[in-house]
Order: sequence, then C-alpha cells, then structure tokens
Amino acid sequence: MELGCLLNYIRQRRGSFSTEMLLSICQDVNEGMVYLEQNSFIHRDLAARNCLVNDALEVKVSDFGMARYVLDDQYTSSSGVKFPVKWSPPEVFNFCRYSSKSDVWSFGVLMWEVFTEGKMPFEQNQNHEVVMMVMQGHRLYKPKKATTCIYNIMQLCWKEVCPFSLSRHNYI
Repeated sequence: MELGCLLNYIRQRRGSFSTEMLLSICQDVNEGMVYLEQNSFIHRDLAARNCLVNDALEVKVSDFGMARYVLDDQYTSSSGVKFPVKWSPPEVFNFCRYSSKSDVWSFGVLMWEVFTEGKMPFEQNQNHEVVMMVMQGHRLYKPKKATTCIYNIMQLCWKEVCPFSLSRHNYI
C-alpha cells in the first residue's frame, strides 16, 4: 500500500478528485467492510485514517486493533473504554454496543471524510458536544463534492437503530 494512509492521500491531493474517483474510494472500502461482515468481524474503528491506498489507487481497510470476531453480530465493550466518538453511533454512546450496523454508521462518516477531501468530522466540536449533538439528531452537513444521492446514502448510514432490533441499512 505504497501511497499510505487514505486520509493523508486525499488531503494532499485536495481539489484533484472527481466525484467518480471519490465514489470509487468509497466502493473499495465498502467491499472490504462487506468482506469483514460476511466473516463475522466488526471493525469498530473505521475511518479514513485506518485505510490504505496503493499505486493502482485501490483502497483497503486496515488497522484491526479494535476489531472483534463475533458470533451474533454484536459486541458490548466495557464502559469507560476509549472509542472514536466522532465516528460512532448512539448505541455505542448509550450502551457500549457495537455491531456491523455501528460499522455502517462509521462508513457514512468515512464517506463524508472522502467527499470533503479529508476534513475532520464535527471539527469545531469536542467529543462531549458531538455526543449531545448526535443524540439530538444532528448529522454532518452535505459535502460540496457529494451529490444529493450520495449524501442520501450517508444519511441512511446515520439512521438511529432501535437498541433491541439493531436494524439499519447495509453499505452502498
């Protein structure tokens, strides 16, 4: 993965990407996340900083330090454990509960990172403010490079789930 971290890659080349190129990046990540889900893994830390780019401009999901193998598509962590707040859904804030559905939420934030060409989600807010904002229904704004259709996909990723059913739309 010669070109390194996806976040640095898109920041260094800001302004040079077409919508199609940005969507292709998201598609590569999508395929990696589908593979993980099909093999009963939850990543728990999906973000542009945790993906790598090679010379063929293929993007691969990496950094599996927080990943967990699960039998029932659910993992509950100990309270007080650090987690990536700005990429996490309400069920993680409230119940420390992760699933492939929480990875879908993070995928939506990764799409937002890609279509803003490397901006920090909720860049003006501290983690505790982000928790309150998300709990109140606030979501990230539509990036300039994202079409309405692409932003709608992000918004589908950020739908809250019922804590008892954990149903949410899958990846793109």
